Amino acid sequence: MSSKIYRIQYLSVANRDLIEIMDYIKAVNPVAALELLDKIDVSVSRLATMPHSGKTPDDARLKAMGYKIIVVGNYLVFYVVIGNKVEIRRVLHGKRNYSFLL
Repeated sequence: MSSKIYRIQYLSVANRDLIEIMDYIKAVNPVAALELLDKIDVSVSRLATMPHSGKTPDDARLKAMGYKIIVVGNYLVFYVVIGNKVEIRRVLHGKRNYSFLL
């Protein structure tokens, strides 16, 4: 029995988030930047077969909007599942006030 595979799609704002994070870390430690990018990629790739495995946010508005969160190191990956697609909406540092950004 084969399991359903969900397509992963990054919104352009999430791509910009990743570029900014990588540029910031790369300026201090290029190896750490690549390691973080790899960890994010592995974690996000798992969503293709386990799209609902992320944490449901405590924020009532985000919860009502169907957001899920995966934690990768100090970063939060915000996503929603739409049909057969996982849409990555933002990648933000965990200490950042994110509710107004989503």
